[in-house]
Amino acid sequence: MNKLLDNKVIFILGAGRGIGAAAARLFVAEGAQVMLAARTESEIAAVAKELDARYVVCDLADPDAISAAVDRTVAEYGRLDAAFNNGAVGQQPGPMDGLSRQEFDQVYAVNLRGVWSAMVAEVTAIRATSGHGSIVNTSSVGSFAGNPALPAYGALKRAVNSLTESAAITYAAENIRVNAIAPGTTLTEMLQDWDRAQPGVIDALIAQAPIGRGADPAEVAEAAAWLLSDRASYVTGAVLRVDGGLGV
Repeated sequence: MNKLLDNKVIFILGAGRGIGAAAARLFVAEGAQVMLAARTESEIAAVAKELDARYVVCDLADPDAISAAVDRTVAEYGRLDAAFNNGAVGQQPGPMDGLSRQEFDQVYAVNLRGVWSAMVAEVTAIRATSGHGSIVNTSSVGSFAGNPALPAYGALKRAVNSLTESAAITYAAENIRVNAIAPGTTLTEMLQDWDRAQPGVIDALIAQAPIGRGADPAEVAEAAAWLLSDRASYVTGAVLRVDGGLGV
C-alpha cells in the first residue's frame, strides 16, 4: 500500500521545533521529500540531520527570504507539490493596551504577512511545476472567539482563517487546495514558554478540553498530513479543529 505522502515534494515552514518538526518527521515517514525552513539555523539543521533532509534558513518576516526558499525547493527537487505553513511567533500574554506597537508589528509580519507571502510564492511554484497541489496553514483555536490573553495572536490567526478560505475559492479551479488546521492545547515550546511566564496556564487550558489532556505535536501533524494528501482530495477551504473537543 502506498504511503500517505508518497513522492510528494513538500515545503515546511517553521520546521525547527514543535508542530513543524513533528510534521517533518511524519511527512518523511509517509514518503515525502521535504525542504525544511525556519529562522533558527541550529534548530532546523538538527531536524534536517535527523531526517537526512534538506533545509534553508528563512525568516517569515522577510517576504524575499520566503520567496527564495520556495525557489530553492523547486531548484533542488524540480517541482513543488505541497506546503505546510506552520511558522509563527507568540506575543507577551496580556491585555491589548499592554502590547507595544513594535511587538504587534512583529506578530503581524510573521503570522499574517508571512503566511500571505508564503502562499503567493507556493501557488506560483505549484502552478509552474506540478500544476496542482495542496497548502495547509496553521491557525489556532484561539482564532475562533475573543482572546483577551493573546489579542494580537488571536486576531492574526483569525485573519489566517479568512485568507485560507479566500485562497481556497481562488485556486480551486486550478486544483490547488488550501486548508488550515486549528490546534488546541498542544505541548509545544511556545506553550511551555507561556506557562513559564504565567504558571498554571497549561493546566487551565487542559481543564477546558473534554479529552482531558494536551496534544502531542505529532498528533496535530497527522491532521496536516491528511489534508496535504490526495486522500483529502475533495476538502478545500476547511479550518480543521484539532482541539480535543474544546470547540464542541
